[in-house]
Amino acid sequence: MRVAEGDPLVPDVLALLDEHLAEMRRTSPPESVHALDPYALAAEGVLFLAAREDDGTLLGVGALKTLSPAEGELKSMRTAASARGRGVASTVLTALLEAARSRGMSRVSLETGTEPLFDPAVRLYRRHGFTPCAPFADYTDDPHSRYLTLVL
Repeated sequence: MRVAEGDPLVPDVLALLDEHLAEMRRTSPPESVHALDPYALAAEGVLFLAAREDDGTLLGVGALKTLSPAEGELKSMRTAASARGRGVASTVLTALLEAARSRGMSRVSLETGTEPLFDPAVRLYRRHGFTPCAPFADYTDDPHSRYLTLVL
């Protein structure tokens, strides 16, 4: 598996992101869906990474949005269903955290859901040292959201 900067607007990535957005919309009320659309993931200030097999098969994606020179936010972490259980999310997360450090960030935070669907993601983030925090950036208290942060 290799992780590198990717284009969120290529067909296989668009399909994975569409799946991600559809699942978020099925799981949470509209006002609690904070996933970025593919065009927002392609914007300046967002590092978008894709994990792929050597043959180019897409395994997963993740993004780091710059909030300030010192703080970033994880966005759109998603593993293809066929690649789950292979360490894709952990590999992408590690690459995003390394990128945050190399950019001089001292903190990375994230928002995720409170429904049981999100429990595996929360376990992943906790294994990497993330701890609960208050809402950050433009987020507010929301019973469908939980917030985690990691001091780098």
